[in-house]
Amino acid sequence: MNIGYSVCLAALSITVLAACNKTSDHNPQAIIKTPSNTQQASPPIAKKIPHEMTIHGDTRVDNYYWLRDDKRTDSAVIAHLNAENAYTEARLAHTKRLQSTLFAELKGRIVKDDDSVATKLGAYYYSVQTRGDNEYPTYVRSGDDKGTDQHVILDVNEQAKGHDYYAATGLSVSPNGNLLAYGEDTVSRRIYTILVKDLSTGKLLEDKLEGTDGEIVWANDNKTFYYIKKDLQTLLGYQVYRHTLGTAQAEDELIYEESNTSYYTGIGKSKDQQEIYIFHASTNASGVSVIDANDVKAQPKRLIERAENLEYSIEKLADFYYIVTNLNAVNFQLMKVHKDQAHDKANWQTVIPARDAVKLEGIDLFANHLVYKEREMGQSRLTVRNLTTGDEQQLSFNDSSYRVTAYGNNELDNPNLRVYYTSMTTPASTFDIDLNTGDKTLLKQQQVIGEFNADNYASERLFISARDGVKVPVSLVYRKDKFKKDGTNPLLQYAYGSYGATMDPSFSSGRLSLLDRGFVFAIAHIRGSQMLGRPWYEDGKLLNKKNTFNDFVDVTKSLVAQQYGAQDQIFAMGGSAGGLLMGAVANQAPELYKGMVAAVPFVDVVTTMLDASLPLTTNEYGEWGNPNDKLYYDYMLSYSPYDQVSKQAYPNMLVTTGLHDSQVQYFEPAKWVAKLREFKTDDNKLLFKIDMEAGHGGASGRFKSLADTALNYAFILDLAGIKE
Repeated sequence: MNIGYSVCLAALSITVLAACNKTSDHNPQAIIKTPSNTQQASPPIAKKIPHEMTIHGDTRVDNYYWLRDDKRTDSAVIAHLNAENAYTEARLAHTKRLQSTLFAELKGRIVKDDDSVATKLGAYYYSVQTRGDNEYPTYVRSGDDKGTDQHVILDVNEQAKGHDYYAATGLSVSPNGNLLAYGEDTVSRRIYTILVKDLSTGKLLEDKLEGTDGEIVWANDNKTFYYIKKDLQTLLGYQVYRHTLGTAQAEDELIYEESNTSYYTGIGKSKDQQEIYIFHASTNASGVSVIDANDVKAQPKRLIERAENLEYSIEKLADFYYIVTNLNAVNFQLMKVHKDQAHDKANWQTVIPARDAVKLEGIDLFANHLVYKEREMGQSRLTVRNLTTGDEQQLSFNDSSYRVTAYGNNELDNPNLRVYYTSMTTPASTFDIDLNTGDKTLLKQQQVIGEFNADNYASERLFISARDGVKVPVSLVYRKDKFKKDGTNPLLQYAYGSYGATMDPSFSSGRLSLLDRGFVFAIAHIRGSQMLGRPWYEDGKLLNKKNTFNDFVDVTKSLVAQQYGAQDQIFAMGGSAGGLLMGAVANQAPELYKGMVAAVPFVDVVTTMLDASLPLTTNEYGEWGNPNDKLYYDYMLSYSPYDQVSKQAYPNMLVTTGLHDSQVQYFEPAKWVAKLREFKTDDNKLLFKIDMEAGHGGASGRFKSLADTALNYAFILDLAGIKE
């Protein structure tokens, strides 16, 4: 049984990040000291070494291609990155006091000694603790939900000692409760070593499995488990192995290998613990292979053959599969079939039909109840159906816009539904909801230390017309006594807009540092997410990708026109694919923004998507297109932030990355910043901060990572003229 998701989601309420890092072997001679006179600090100018790339009869010249160093040991590259850090340090030296103030605020709102709500898994109740100034969580369990005879199963603080970076993931306890398997990463490349701990003795077994994605699923014999091995070049998990405790990894049995590099591979287990699943997922298709959890010699069997544009997921109840699928349903429907007849889609029977305006997002099964999650007009909701009577009740909450997620519902016979709930003014809350009556019991709400009072803040939900007439949802929050709606408030606009990822409105104690200083914070739910259903995603990817960028710009213009923000005090922020958004918007409409923060930005779209050796390239042809096809090449090239840098004025910009980033390689933002320095015609700040020990998720630890937030906020507040 895997406790990772349940416990980690519970940990959200106590602001825990269980991820960490390793010191890179950089050349000490390359370190450049911070200039003492910040006004005389000069930006690093990268040398230009032309690198030609020709395809489809088109030749691009990349003068900064040399900044790519896959081994991260090139002294010239490291020297340049250190010079960028030194320059950023110098240009932001005058904000040190503000950064310290912000860090103290951010840290001061977090409860140091905290416990998540216990989640039942088998015979035990599992929870996560944070104590004092510890950076990492401690995972514990007890025999009841009151914490009687509580025992530590993994103290991540102890594991992290001696490492600049440390991540623990995929905690999974054997069916008999005696063994704990987990993955650890000390480099921040998301390549994990699986370790196994005897919970009765506290000692590690000799089993040590390298090069994995960190997740395992136990067979029911308590000595066999399944795991996924990664390709160490592309970082793609593509092989599923079966391991028997006490044997060498070299003896493990390969039971599945994914030959199609556009698919991701995952593993899981049915709630009744009788089946193990291999999940296959590409951008446009998905599937499941099934393994008998009671037979350690069983081979995986495909539920049905995979098909392009067919997506489905399954949940098992007794001898039936409940299937959430897009089969004849753009916004998905729920179907049901006896497991022995599932191989033929003609046997699948509709339980909840497809609807044009409502997207079915997922289900949770109990012995006598079905809980399903839908989204309509951008708002998700949960409905409970009695499987015997067919009666339904829709769960209600106080906020007009919110995020609600079922989690930790590991027992089929549980009488309650456990949910995580939050809004932009309501701290993270855990409820148990009686499946029969719908009565809610609040088990815990995230405590915000200090003078926080939810009544001081207000949240709004708007629909803003984009240039093509489509209405874009926007969630925003502000402090009532600081907001005038007269066009004088500074405003920070955030968005992501890719992969169908929907950023529901949720609470952030850190964000209070902006709101309390008069900022309005807005989330633009632009196309590329699924905020308005699956078509909203389809209209923001591939040859529709520019809708994502246009939506963001049009939201900004409307918020200014409606006087939610001051025209000369608008800021933007996005990370990863949201960093691509920042780059594209900076090229398209730089005059709208006083400052931007682009975190781990995916900005060199064409070059990356032409290089199948890089992580995530082939998997994402369905998201961006394959530039080996000229149609997609030309379209990507027309918006790729790196390729479209031009001689114009750009906003003040802070760009961040991690040297060991496994998702967006550090050299993408490094090249982008170098090219921006060459082309931009303004005197605005262009700062590049590289965490030389971190990866895609940034610094590890619940407090250490706050320094990054403080830096980002200080950059924005300083530009807004707010000095303390």
